[in-house]
Amino acid sequence: MKIALCSSFVPFVHGGARNIVEWLQFHLEQEGHQVERVYLPQVDTPELLFRQMAAYRWVDLDAADRIICFRPQAHLIPHRHKVLWFIHHIRAYYDLWNSPYRGFPDDLKHRGIRDALRAADDAGLRESKRIFTNSRVVADRLKQFNRVDGEVLYPPVFQSERFHCRGYNDEIVCICRLEHHKRQHLLIQAMRHTRTPVRLRLCGTSAGSDYPASLRRQIAESGARERVTLEDRWISEEEKVEYLADCLAAAYLPHDEDSYGYPSVEAAHARKAVLTTTDSGGVLELARDGDNGYVVEPTPQAIAEAMDRLYLDRAASEAMGARAQARLGELGISWGHALRRLLA
Repeated sequence: MKIALCSSFVPFVHGGARNIVEWLQFHLEQEGHQVERVYLPQVDTPELLFRQMAAYRWVDLDAADRIICFRPQAHLIPHRHKVLWFIHHIRAYYDLWNSPYRGFPDDLKHRGIRDALRAADDAGLRESKRIFTNSRVVADRLKQFNRVDGEVLYPPVFQSERFHCRGYNDEIVCICRLEHHKRQHLLIQAMRHTRTPVRLRLCGTSAGSDYPASLRRQIAESGARERVTLEDRWISEEEKVEYLADCLAAAYLPHDEDSYGYPSVEAAHARKAVLTTTDSGGVLELARDGDNGYVVEPTPQAIAEAMDRLYLDRAASEAMGARAQARLGELGISWGHALRRLLA
């Protein structure tokens, strides 16, 4: 089958939205399919939004037997057999409208843009043969805002067998992009309240320099700078495997994430407990408090208490890591299952 994988990207930013496309391409080609990747640049500024949306409507992929669309606004591409693996809306115009993350005024102009965008999304979504989502959170948003149903299809990680557990040191690791909504600052603030010698390692790149600079300042002022490591750079897959093999646990504290996030799944494959918060969104579809990690209030004090518990009770941390790995099977997270559903 000739399959086109269609998505958008932010120039010079590489993250999970590209991974799901590239990893799916690998597995489809392993099954003998011909695959093309189709990316168009997308930035969410209101002034460019409709110009970019129009570009998707002009894309001609009639040579493909099927297209699979991911990040918005790829679902606007017309095709006779369009399947969506929908990973999020342009959230500033949806669930983040009444939040500090909107980034522009709530005025007549921007409400008009919001309403026109939603109408275009409604039309593009209804052109699809089938809609899958990467989490229950995203499926619920599609139902709430667009009145369409989506089947939850959890994205696996690439070559999950690479991840393994070698032991449990004193370090809690957080490996993801350094962005304010990922909230690495909460982990640094928590270190002020820890009562054990637990250590923290933060790894990842950022779309800008302001947030990493802020993290460095907070580390210097935390009183625990000798126990906090910040690696503000691209972390290779090999380094990621090594850090997760030896760490005590993994932390992932995004604000209302669209899905469980690859950092959570990678930690689970490495048999490590996941520390997250009650407002982390899709992460809560994987993490369960006291079972395969800790789910705590998003305060430095609550996070610090969980970090100390992980440090003090290594047997419990190890048992939670084993259950985190078992949870992946319960959720059906595998490439075999994903391919069966996408090609049905």
